[in-house]
Amino acid sequence: MFLRIAIKSLLNRKGSVIMSLLAISVAIFVLLGIEHIRQQARDSFASTVSGVDLVVGAKTGSLNLLLYSVFRVGAPTDNISWEAYKEIAEGKDVAWAIPLSLGDSHNGYRVLGTTPDYFQHFSFGNKRILEFVEGEAFEGVFDVVLGAEVARTLGYSLGDEITLAHGTVSTSFSLHENSPFTVVGILSPTGTPVDQTVHVQLQGIEAMHAGSESGFGGPAMYNQGQLEVDEIEPKSITAFMLGLKSRMVTFRLQREINGYSAEPLMAILPGVALSELWQMVGVFESVLRLISMLVLVAAVLGLGAVLLASVRERSHEIHLLRVLGAPSYYLFLLMELEALLICLAGMILGTACLYLCIVALGDALFSNFGLHLDAGVLTQDGVVILLFVLAAALTAAAVPSIRVYSQAKAYNSQ
Repeated sequence: MFLRIAIKSLLNRKGSVIMSLLAISVAIFVLLGIEHIRQQARDSFASTVSGVDLVVGAKTGSLNLLLYSVFRVGAPTDNISWEAYKEIAEGKDVAWAIPLSLGDSHNGYRVLGTTPDYFQHFSFGNKRILEFVEGEAFEGVFDVVLGAEVARTLGYSLGDEITLAHGTVSTSFSLHENSPFTVVGILSPTGTPVDQTVHVQLQGIEAMHAGSESGFGGPAMYNQGQLEVDEIEPKSITAFMLGLKSRMVTFRLQREINGYSAEPLMAILPGVALSELWQMVGVFESVLRLISMLVLVAAVLGLGAVLLASVRERSHEIHLLRVLGAPSYYLFLLMELEALLICLAGMILGTACLYLCIVALGDALFSNFGLHLDAGVLTQDGVVILLFVLAAALTAAAVPSIRVYSQAKAYNSQ
């Protein structure tokens, strides 16, 4: 009976009720959406690289080393000699090592020189390995494997020839036209910087920059197949990643690398550096949360205003309920129940709309922004937000509820 009276009362004022419901649903959509995107972005950010115990580069800041080695942003202060890499990579505690060489680009996309071990040991997310949507890993000196976004944006397919450029600017006049690379593989989307990377052999980088004075005969000799990959040894690399046989030796090996006497090196734990980097951009999280909270406050205040405006219109209804014997607290609870029903309906509508948007636009967000959104929006944090919204709505409805309670008391005294 109590619930039925509240529903009929809301239906009698369906115009203002619908507007309040839509305001609440928009607030829920924005609040849950921002929180969900924030959490998913944090998880995606933290899972850019997985299973790597140490990242080693020339002496620099930890964030700079992380940015250029993992995110392909910025530039290293110096290179690492091939001899230093070999000595550390062949250590008894090292399970595998992935050398990285940066410095060239193709149409604005960074070129990464590495070895086939990169496709076997590099992982992202929950230790997900790289997969090929077409082709396979490179074998020849001038083979190239493209990230998903590079292939999609530039329209490349297997067998296409591409020319790399010196430097990392989008437009370069220093093209290595005498050493074109052939596309032999295209990686599946990962939502990480891998998608925006052009992968080539370390020996391909060396051959591309070689001149006739190098002793190799220049790029022409490599193109003619006169030298194999094993016959070319790089002089230096930008950085390298290490996977260790035991996590117990991580800090000891890190100290040894940081104190390496032959040349200044620095080893970082990628997980720790990622946390530091995320803390630096945490201010944007706070801004997004503030915006969503303001939207919520506006919606809740609107709900309270609608209920307060209806009090004068319902004076006859209040008087009738008092004549029928309804106590004052009954009318107070009736007003709170109406606010509760409006809020619950707005929650359901807002959550459903957010779910449908994620399902409909999830693939587009992943392909264009590299952001994978899980459709499960009702996480633990999401439930806490909904409970907070519910409490806020009941608090905002307290003012008109008290007003109705006071009017009921006044009728009783008469």
